Amino acid sequence: MSGPIRLTSDLPDRRVPPAPPRETIAGRFARLEPLDPRAHGADLRAHFAKDDAIWRYMAYGPFPGDDDFRRWLDTRAEPADPLTFAIVDAASGRATGLLALMAIRPDQGVVEIGNVVLSPALRRTTAATEAIYLALKRVFALGYRRVEWKCDARNVASKNAAKRFGFQFEGLFRQHMIVKGENRDTAWFAMLDCEWPDRETAFEGWLAPRNFDSAGRQIRPLVSFEPPEKLGYGLG
Repeated sequence: MSGPIRLTSDLPDRRVPPAPPRETIAGRFARLEPLDPRAHGADLRAHFAKDDAIWRYMAYGPFPGDDDFRRWLDTRAEPADPLTFAIVDAASGRATGLLALMAIRPDQGVVEIGNVVLSPALRRTTAATEAIYLALKRVFALGYRRVEWKCDARNVASKNAAKRFGFQFEGLFRQHMIVKGENRDTAWFAMLDCEWPDRETAFEGWLAPRNFDSAGRQIRPLVSFEPPEKLGYGLG
């Protein structure tokens, strides 16, 4: 008898990646610092309090008082999954947003970037884009095969961000959750390790100093750094 048939999708040499470490990831415009309520809490409260709408599609918030916010922040700082980072503006040193590595499954090589909360000061900035790039670079460097991005299907801004960053839309999970007493259909996106080299090149081209004028405005959009054969497939 012949041996078992090896399919082309078999992964005989795959190594299980480690869990993402709780350590700072530094870039030019932003740093991802493991959430520390004492170090980041005041900045985050000040920035988040300016716009309650940022909590519209989150399972938590807005928070009526400082104590409520601090208690919630304490619960976010402790777990290894979700592993929550403060997004710190490199120029000012102030925390202006949050993101987490979550649903971490090293045995499958899968992790999700989620719980992304951007203050008005961080939205549509170079630091915001670099924060996602730093998170992606870290998990793919660790050996993860797949990074997911999920959001409420009504959250147009999050869906557009996912496409701009190069995540591929994989489908709609209908009646997936109940959040704040409302039905949530979940839009599901993902990026694979085989796609990351092109995405990394695009991010790095966009983030390069030569891509910004003296006022800090981009010269070329992120989509323009995609390989010509991939345009329309990746970044939006």
